[in-house]
Amino acid sequence: MTESQGQARSYAPLNVGDHVVVMGGGPAGLTAAYQLVREGARVTVLEATDTVGGISQTARYKGFRFDIGGHRFFTKLEPVQAMWDEVLGDEFLTVPRLSRIYYDGKFFDYPLKPMNALFGLGPFQALAILASYIKAHLKPSPVEENFEQWVSNRFGKKLYETFFKTYTEKVWGIPCTEIRAEWAAQRIKGLSLGRAILSASSLNRRPTKIKTLINEFRYPRLGPGQMWELTRDAIESAGGDVLMRHRVIEVEVEAGRATAVVAEGPAGRVRIEADHVISSLDVRELVRCLQPAPPSKIVDAGERLRYRDFLVVALIMDEKDVFPDNWIYIHSPGVKVGRIQNFGNWSPHLLGDPDKSCVGLEYFCFEGDGLWSSSDDELVALATKELADLGLARASSVEDAAVVRMPKAYPIYDGEYSEHLEAIRSYIDPIDNLHPVGRNGLHKYNNQDHSMLTSMMTVWNMLGARYDIWSVNTDFEYHEEQRFERPIAAPSELVAAQA
Repeated sequence: MTESQGQARSYAPLNVGDHVVVMGGGPAGLTAAYQLVREGARVTVLEATDTVGGISQTARYKGFRFDIGGHRFFTKLEPVQAMWDEVLGDEFLTVPRLSRIYYDGKFFDYPLKPMNALFGLGPFQALAILASYIKAHLKPSPVEENFEQWVSNRFGKKLYETFFKTYTEKVWGIPCTEIRAEWAAQRIKGLSLGRAILSASSLNRRPTKIKTLINEFRYPRLGPGQMWELTRDAIESAGGDVLMRHRVIEVEVEAGRATAVVAEGPAGRVRIEADHVISSLDVRELVRCLQPAPPSKIVDAGERLRYRDFLVVALIMDEKDVFPDNWIYIHSPGVKVGRIQNFGNWSPHLLGDPDKSCVGLEYFCFEGDGLWSSSDDELVALATKELADLGLARASSVEDAAVVRMPKAYPIYDGEYSEHLEAIRSYIDPIDNLHPVGRNGLHKYNNQDHSMLTSMMTVWNMLGARYDIWSVNTDFEYHEEQRFERPIAAPSELVAAQA
């Protein structure tokens, strides 16, 4: 994952006394700031909202805490694990995992056991899927550019049509034929239903060691937001600044270098001079902020990048133990909900009242569409009805609710995104002290640990390493098995070297 294995770019060195402005207070931004203050750098973090953690925050409502989607703390990346342990310490819980898939009116274990899948689908459908699988392997499609082609080549058209298609289009809001194959290659690591059927037939001889198929995971006692709240506190204790409700509106660039960041805060505009700028803003927003404005083709490329938005309806229920799962994937096309979390089964400390339950119904949408624009009352009514329709709880047990909307939760891998991203990189990469990181900063649909790794690598590159952060999550297994180390030199050591 060094630059010799990816597209090279140069990094301005981090010198003693340099001031680094970090744009965004999510996992990527706060990881960068945390690493930098530990190296003795001066750091200012600018976060547009009043909550740190981005999509990994933990929302609060009347004593209840809930995720914006569930966030397991599981990684094979040693530097990430070390930071989690260092920040959270004894606040980590070990949580037993139970998750299911709701499909065709039935519940399947996830990960599935072979017999569970066969009995659930029925023998005729299972045989049809196996026949389709054999056909795909004997005569695969010679073209593999989109999600449909990629999945059909590996699992057969029948399994794609009955299992992958509906849920994937619910999540992304676009046809599977418009989703790039590389997204499937990164994110589909042997989905359980297909693996279970193929394993039962003894047709699939490939290794089945899959990261997501584990029986337990670690989780902060008060939710994932606790990790980032404690990280913020550690940054501030080390002398860094974390400015909340400061929305970045300009990044000044002069003579090929980022020189200052302008933000709109509660007291008005503030201009902060910078020796380095680390950006976890979405790429489109970063392009909009650059001053002077980039050439029109770069601006146009930024505007053509697309994002999927997300909202969660948290229902507080006067009922304990409504269902045993941590979360359930909803593959049925008959409801709009995509996934349901049972927060008390992640940690009982998330519940404001131990005699109640709190479940989160997650809806994937586009900002401004019908779901996003619905009133909170309409969304609560929809979630309550769908929860009851799925047979998971009684509608009458819902006594309160809260709605949280999360814009730009997922960067979309449509047919044009890579072309637009490459155009933007041709403009941004030569600015050697402007460093994009994280999910939206790199337009990479990655996990929390990989977002953190891009920030760690960026700091290491500022200290003299040559990692290619753009390759993180491109070759999943390769990256998970690598050892990553920071360079020997740090700012405190550079003092002696420069004396």
